[in-house]
Amino acid sequence: MHRTEQVSVLLLKIRTEMEALELWQSSPPAPEALASTQPFCVDTLHFSEWLQWLLIPRLQEMIRREIPLPQSSQIQPMAEEVFKQMQADTDALLDLIEQLDKTLCTLH
Repeated sequence: MHRTEQVSVLLLKIRTEMEALELWQSSPPAPEALASTQPFCVDTLHFSEWLQWLLIPRLQEMIRREIPLPQSSQIQPMAEEVFKQMQADTDALLDLIEQLDKTLCTLH
């Protein structure tokens, strides 16, 4: 499977897992919250919101427009830190995010 296809599949799986954990929201945050300049928008968004409203759409848009995907990714450590505070079982979601990091870091 080509790298962009792998990323597309992982993004869909991440969304599905976030929905199962009830982390997927139906309404976007305020535009100002999305405009943060902090890493992961830590000052304006929850990490799951950043995934849903910024990371996933950006990667999907890059794939759609055939823009080269990032060659590095360090999302999993942040996800692990954030999700360890949750009561829900986030192991599957963390695994998917780790797979995404590894896939983005794979040079093809």
